[in-house]
Amino acid sequence: MNGDPEYAQEFVDVDGARLGVQIYPEPAGVTGAPVVVIWPAMGVRARYYRPFAAALRAVGLAVVVADLRGTGTSTPAPSRADRHGYPELADDVGAVLAALKPRLDGRTRLLLGHSLGGQAALLHLALDGGDAVDGLALIAVGIPYWRSYPGRRGLGVLPSTQGIAATAALLGVWPGWGFGGRQARGVIRDWAYTARTGRFPRLNGTDTEAAVRAVRHPVLAISVDDDQYTPHEIMDHLCAKLTAAPVTRERYTVAQAGAALDHFTWVRAGAPVARLIAGFAADLPPR
Repeated sequence: MNGDPEYAQEFVDVDGARLGVQIYPEPAGVTGAPVVVIWPAMGVRARYYRPFAAALRAVGLAVVVADLRGTGTSTPAPSRADRHGYPELADDVGAVLAALKPRLDGRTRLLLGHSLGGQAALLHLALDGGDAVDGLALIAVGIPYWRSYPGRRGLGVLPSTQGIAATAALLGVWPGWGFGGRQARGVIRDWAYTARTGRFPRLNGTDTEAAVRAVRHPVLAISVDDDQYTPHEIMDHLCAKLTAAPVTRERYTVAQAGAALDHFTWVRAGAPVARLIAGFAADLPPR
């Protein structure tokens, strides 16, 4: 694995789906290390985060990475028969936390979401309360609201996101043509709603916007320079919804990374981000 630590592949069964979960070795020389559970971006496999997992372990954090439903080792594969959307992604976060409970008991627990994975993690806290979680880290996460993009960029975001949604509705699945990998039409429908309105859709009859405003977990929100999908302003729009949560807002810059950055490549230059997360975890109230 290119020098990165091997992980143990496990699975969690939930509602006809099987979620792949990668358990990394405990960090060397640390007892009872805080546990970081990573939720990936749309269409990105859990194994992509191996370099970042190594950086987190190097600063004394235990790491688990889950494949989003329908991606990587998780099933079902997106098809016309698969209609899952944001409610199922949020529920999947809770199912994985429940399965990990024996490993989490007595330890600080941190959800870490990248892009769509960050939306899923936040929605889990909003809809289910998140009693098993001590804090939330969001990296390159936001509501891709077309009006929030700087300059004239939003004028292209609106037709592109809605075109993707129309294609998914017509075909019954998003084939992954140039964006996001193959996705269930429910995921694309809910994602496109956020891009069109700047709001989360109602989920299972719940006013999701109100539920997000009520989240009280500490949040570390990190946006990334040169992010082609989630520029700094897009994360700011999401953070503005977290009116009850203590939010620590950070920007990860090219100068800090010492390397080029974008929505995905920060994962391979993530040592400074790992240090921010370790500091955030250390400041969380002990269980």
